[in-house]
Amino acid sequence: MDKKTIVFATSNKGKLNEIKEIFKDSAYEIISMKDAGVDIDIDENGSTFEENAFIKATAVYDITGGIVMADDSGLEVDYLEKKPGVFSSRYMGKDTPYEAKNLHILELLKDVPDNMRSARFVSAICCIMDDGEVLETTQTLEGKISHEILGAEGFGYDPIVYISDYGKTCAQLSIEEKNKISHRGKALRQMKIMLNRKLEEGPDR
Repeated sequence: MDKKTIVFATSNKGKLNEIKEIFKDSAYEIISMKDAGVDIDIDENGSTFEENAFIKATAVYDITGGIVMADDSGLEVDYLEKKPGVFSSRYMGKDTPYEAKNLHILELLKDVPDNMRSARFVSAICCIMDDGEVLETTQTLEGKISHEILGAEGFGYDPIVYISDYGKTCAQLSIEEKNKISHRGKALRQMKIMLNRKLEEGPDR
């Protein structure tokens, strides 16, 4: 059976690799916006991760008309009143390297004890089917902010989010370990279940 194509509304190569890994044994082929010939700047002006995921998916769906999936994800640090939150990718400026962002957060929490360093990654995923139906799911990964940058894997804020059950930051996890527990991994697997259910129901459900 030919695979159905899903355009994932991202230009982030690290994120795209995670998505392709999770969907590699599915009935769907994941391609990037660039692969689909879409080159647009999307104004992510929502106040929640869910709103931004819907905004991104809708912007690409309006161009392609096929199945489009988008996520909005970020880091919530409780001590910082859940900042950077929906502004995670634009925190301290869109072009600011994540190393600088990570160092800044570590500095803000320099004297904060472990029991007040709670944080979580959040991933909201929106999928718009070719018939316009909208599927949505949101998942989290609980952790805490480490005291230093640790690990060279992953991307973004991974080097400062410590997962107690593994005794590692997200940047010290293998891609297999990370996909198993990550906010995006959990959300993508849930979305995959929802999409497979759609296939089983068929067009005349």
